[in-house]
Amino acid sequence: MTLEEKVQQTTNVALGVGRLGLFGYTWWNEALHGYAAAPGSQFNIPSDAEFGSATSFPLPILMGAAFDDELISQVASVIGMESRAFANYEWSGLDFWTPDINLIPGLQGGLDNLDEKQIIATCKHYIANNAETNRYGENYDPTRQDLGEYYLPPFKACMRDVGSGSLMCAYNAALGVPMCANEYFQEDILRGQWNFTAPYNYITSDCGAVGYIFTDHEFVDNATAAAAVAMNAGTDLNCGNTYNNLVEAVQNGWTSEGRIDEALDRLYNALFTVGFFDGQEEYSNLDWSNVNLPSSQALAYKAAWEGITLIKNDGLLPLQSEPARVALIGPYGNATEQLQGIYAGVAPYLVSPLQAASAQWSSVDYALGTQINASSTENFTEAINIASSADLIVYLGGLDSTVERETIDRPTLAWPGNQLDLINELSNLDKPLAVVQFGGGQVDDSPLLANDNVKALLWAGYPGQEGGNAIVDVMTGKQSPAGRLTTTQYPAEFADQVGLFNPDLRPNENGSYPGRTYKWYTGDAVVPFGYGLHYTDFDFEWAGHDRMHHKIPIHALGHKGWKNHHGHEKSGPMDTEVFTTLSACIQNVGSRASDYVGLLFLSTTDAGPAPYPDKWLVSYSRAHDIQAGESATIDLPVELGWLARANEEGDLVVYPGHYTFSLDIDAKISFDFELFGEPLVVDTLAERGTYNFTVPVYPQSNELIAG
Repeated sequence: MTLEEKVQQTTNVALGVGRLGLFGYTWWNEALHGYAAAPGSQFNIPSDAEFGSATSFPLPILMGAAFDDELISQVASVIGMESRAFANYEWSGLDFWTPDINLIPGLQGGLDNLDEKQIIATCKHYIANNAETNRYGENYDPTRQDLGEYYLPPFKACMRDVGSGSLMCAYNAALGVPMCANEYFQEDILRGQWNFTAPYNYITSDCGAVGYIFTDHEFVDNATAAAAVAMNAGTDLNCGNTYNNLVEAVQNGWTSEGRIDEALDRLYNALFTVGFFDGQEEYSNLDWSNVNLPSSQALAYKAAWEGITLIKNDGLLPLQSEPARVALIGPYGNATEQLQGIYAGVAPYLVSPLQAASAQWSSVDYALGTQINASSTENFTEAINIASSADLIVYLGGLDSTVERETIDRPTLAWPGNQLDLINELSNLDKPLAVVQFGGGQVDDSPLLANDNVKALLWAGYPGQEGGNAIVDVMTGKQSPAGRLTTTQYPAEFADQVGLFNPDLRPNENGSYPGRTYKWYTGDAVVPFGYGLHYTDFDFEWAGHDRMHHKIPIHALGHKGWKNHHGHEKSGPMDTEVFTTLSACIQNVGSRASDYVGLLFLSTTDAGPAPYPDKWLVSYSRAHDIQAGESATIDLPVELGWLARANEEGDLVVYPGHYTFSLDIDAKISFDFELFGEPLVVDTLAERGTYNFTVPVYPQSNELIAG
């Protein structure tokens, strides 16, 4: 190839080289929670034609609330299979932006042979992509401690531990340097420490991010310089067209043709892993018959109901008998596409709450009442009139993509618009009232929790194509809720207490900054992380905890060949070695069968540097269908990396001190132990070096050490 031809292959619309028989390829296909449309991925028309639709699962924020790894693995396998089927018939490419860690192995076809993938999965957005406001030009300066303990671990797991084929660098800057030009994060950490160095491992920019290095970050003087610093920092693919300036950049001596060759080697090696050039026996036979299988539809339903979380229940749910007349009120009452959330594809069907309720109950009325973010009360009267003659009122609202999505930050944590006003009027009717809250983020539910006439509150996220069925079945008790909130529900004033662009997690000493996340927040959460009620009651006891010693020498940890108390060895990075596996016996002492999610937390008041987190999650497991009067045992493995805390340099260290394991957010049962001896470093954070840019640069903070 000529230099010009090489450069033409470094953008997301790679033109190919006809004279060499090299086909073009469009990078950028979407599959966040099901195959979806993007520049490289399309649907047939109409939707009932072959390749006209694909299974639409709940958004990951709801599936995550199920805390069910096997469920997520199955969902990932379906998404990967369906996406590959579309690709085989040229409806899409073979790389998909699918940034969920637990999904990666299933999407790509497993961890056993990464040279033969089902699709290429991309984790994003690396790193500290905290806010949508000023998303193209903001800089964040996390402390090294917060980097090592919070911001980096998800990407370390994605790239180092589960073998994601590619990574997307974010729009924002970190430590003064735009991420797609940030050698510290991309070369020193990603490739240097996490061994993201397989021939097929490549980095893509977010769309337009390379251009924003110049236009929004003002880090360099022009677009050609932006292309040069991004390419030099290891960004192999530009989603956008700024890399068209690379010919000039090479001519100026700002980057090299050899570096462009390296980028193309990575990109084409990645395409070889999915059989783009020479086919692939294992996955090339997938076709339309593998899309929208009945088993996949059943899985979409399971993924929805397993994540639904019961926040309040004053005895209304599950419904004990069929109500004579049901009133569905609110902007989600007859929702279809709203149930999918963002990055959604064309679903084979969408079951609205109204459709599911009408199939379940003999008399159902519906009124909109209000919109998500409306101020007008013109539809209140109809809603109140319908509700007045009902035996059960169900309000369905919360958030949707008009107030939360990519490019939009919510200015408040309160319920948007006048929804609470309508709910309050409905509650004054003295009828049984349940509220179903939708959305990815949380809102301050304090008014609903304090209102005695609101008898039940469910959080349903964005439940996907089976959302209506899942909600109704949870309300009737066909399915028993066991989901747990994956997000702390803060009081509304929290938004005024923390700066939008402040990435610090730990509270400050004078109390003016309350900290972020359930680990560090010093205020009173409205509903805490991990909260979720059930339709039954459980008793708990440790199973075989006598095998866990109460005093453990640190020098016995992390040695090659070290065994946990089950006698099992684990190879790999030291932070992934298993410290111990606790087992808990869960007995259903109520009257209804139910799943149970066991959340294992760790806390300390003297191990490592102050301040100390309230607690942190170290393991989880979901027990399924525990019948009334029966028991189930869950295993909770704890890796050394989760036992560790970050020092001021960002290294993960197992410290001597006193610790407590607790099951569930309110410590149903607990176990105390002590570690003694010298601290053990189980993972390190690379030191920042001196970076010699080939063009003048203008850092956005004083954190950059530049030559």
